[in-house]
Amino acid sequence: MNCNINNLWNSDDCKDWEKYLKKYYDAVMPNHVEIEKEMETLDVNILKNMSEFEFYKFLYDKYFYWKYTAPNRLVTTRKNLEKYIKENKLNELKKIHTEIFSQDSDNIIACIKTVKQIKGLGVAGASGLLSLMYPDKFGTVDQFAIYALLKISNFQDKDKIIKINPLNIKIKDAELLIQIYRKKSQELNQNFKTNFWTPRKIDQILWSIDR
Repeated sequence: MNCNINNLWNSDDCKDWEKYLKKYYDAVMPNHVEIEKEMETLDVNILKNMSEFEFYKFLYDKYFYWKYTAPNRLVTTRKNLEKYIKENKLNELKKIHTEIFSQDSDNIIACIKTVKQIKGLGVAGASGLLSLMYPDKFGTVDQFAIYALLKISNFQDKDKIIKINPLNIKIKDAELLIQIYRKKSQELNQNFKTNFWTPRKIDQILWSIDR
């Protein structure tokens, strides 16, 4: 199958979907393969039980490095995060950490609003952390997913997607995108009689296909 996202989205062949999920790593920079694989096996319970400083170190050393692949973007986002240390405000990060794990993971908007409070994170950054914590509920929202969805013919939500600014994704936009990921993963699981597909896997395909 000479596949692009338009063909794949409408494919009912599980082998097509599996093939393009495997291609995700083809689009990952070589120096990021290791952190990608580490984040794929993130244990949310370990994250939940971290102290505020451990959580800070995880964000600084692991998550921000995973999410912000452009060196200049990584520097600026880390500078924001460093304020918790420089201004002696780790107690603020502790409150956010506690709030994150008190939210209902089914509630997309509440979860993104909470994670977005972390210094250095916008909507896309918040969705990324949630996608690693709860891959069965969340996928990362970014410009590449939007561009991919816009290539799908007769896509029922295209009129809504086209209104999203890919470089300035709002919380309501993220809610729509994650709902699309959830719906598609449920559809694939039902069609293929499995529980393999998740919103995170849908976002991986959208991020990497046709690139």
